[in-house]
Amino acid sequence: MNETTARTELVRLSRSLYERGYSVGSAGNISVAIADGLLITPTNSCLGFLDPARIAKLDRQGRHISGDVPSKEIFLHQAFYETRPQTGAVVHLHSTYATALSCLPETDPQDCIPPLTPYVVMRVGKVPLLPYVRPGDPAMGAMIRELGGARAAVLLANHGPVVTAADLSSAVYAAEELEETAKLLVLLHARQPRLLTTAQVDELHAVFGKS
Repeated sequence: MNETTARTELVRLSRSLYERGYSVGSAGNISVAIADGLLITPTNSCLGFLDPARIAKLDRQGRHISGDVPSKEIFLHQAFYETRPQTGAVVHLHSTYATALSCLPETDPQDCIPPLTPYVVMRVGKVPLLPYVRPGDPAMGAMIRELGGARAAVLLANHGPVVTAADLSSAVYAAEELEETAKLLVLLHARQPRLLTTAQVDELHAVFGKS
């Protein structure tokens, strides 16, 4: 994807997320890899009202070269690009239900999105819960690097989800899938939903690959 198209798509998909309530105010940030670096939404910007010309651009070394000041959470984006070479985009939201799960003390830190549907297995995979640090703390990046590229998504405690994929539209769809699964989990809270079996999950991995 060339830079002009990437900027247009970033604006279009960010607006779609905002208009459907996946982000509010200036919450959330999204990045996409391009041939000579990285585009990321500016700090304190609203996903519903982005200007393509003002989207921040960084070079391959992470230096800010044009556009507005990049999101203060650039550290978590860079960590995914560095540890998962297949990453083409990163979506970080403060979506309601995934954030709600991140606040529950009983949420499993090793796998906070259990295999409730085949689609969350196929598009998101296993999601660890990372300990709370303040927004913009470089420690976010360090925690993601410690995963060694093994996970395509994480949930930040008391904060929200971060989802990656090979391209921007796939990352957005995966973030939406995670949020909808989180919604089901919250609705089923205190009940005992039927989860996919290990054999069923293994079959999905064999047919569709791991996230």
